[in-house]
Amino acid sequence: MAKFKKDGKKETPAISTASLPDIVFMLLFFFMVATTMREVSLMVSNAMPQATQTVKLEKKSLVSNIYIGKPTDAYQGAYGTEPRIQLNDRFATLQELGAFIAAEREARKEEDRNSITNNLKVDRNVTMGIVTDIKQELRKANSLRVNYGSVKKAK
Repeated sequence: MAKFKKDGKKETPAISTASLPDIVFMLLFFFMVATTMREVSLMVSNAMPQATQTVKLEKKSLVSNIYIGKPTDAYQGAYGTEPRIQLNDRFATLQELGAFIAAEREARKEEDRNSITNNLKVDRNVTMGIVTDIKQELRKANSLRVNYGSVKKAK
């Protein structure tokens, strides 16, 4: 019979790092595909009012944001301190709102065009006059789904 000897001098083998670059690039690719970038740079102050009851919007792809507030410090020299309307990454007037709504409809699929919700993100210090004017323009453009953005009130 053969003798089995345990040799205490053996070392554990080193861990192979040959597949490490593959794993790193796979993770990098995953995060590049899965990450969403910020869509709009805010040019107006937007401290939204607090609400006691809030509902999260279901399909964010069908939401069109309209920001209303005073221009931030970087834009006050050119646009003043009166509340302004921001559509995507530019300031707009009430007359341009109808064209914006039409462009938003055209950017969506045919079956989703009547389901677009206009989310008004209004600064809490803005008076209701400009909000009423915007709602009138939305009615003229036959865009009747309106939502008011808010933050949940802390208990």
